[in-house]
Amino acid sequence: MQNVLRHQPRPPGRQSLDDDARLPEPAYAVPLRIDRSGAPRYRITNVGHEQLVGLTYSLLGSGVMNSPAPRLLDVGATTDVIIRGEDLARRTVLVIRWFRPSGEEYLWRVSF
Repeated sequence: MQNVLRHQPRPPGRQSLDDDARLPEPAYAVPLRIDRSGAPRYRITNVGHEQLVGLTYSLLGSGVMNSPAPRLLDVGATTDVIIRGEDLARRTVLVIRWFRPSGEEYLWRVSF
């Protein structure tokens, strides 16, 4: 009788190390938190693990704000933006744009 190795199918949910190389990257959590308690001044904090580059803001809708130049936001750092308008919750959306150190661009829509 010969010893024969037979391929055993892997049970569902179990992966080999080679399979890990083909898995997509885990979802990237938005590294920002917004403190709305001081409205119309909104404080934005980088709660992530890396510096954010080219951070900018834009508004969709009827709200108004000053548009600061793109900036860096270090880990743990905060920045403020003042947004005014009537019924911001229904009429305005803030869009925050930044780049990760890898160069990947991200946009985050924020409702009031």
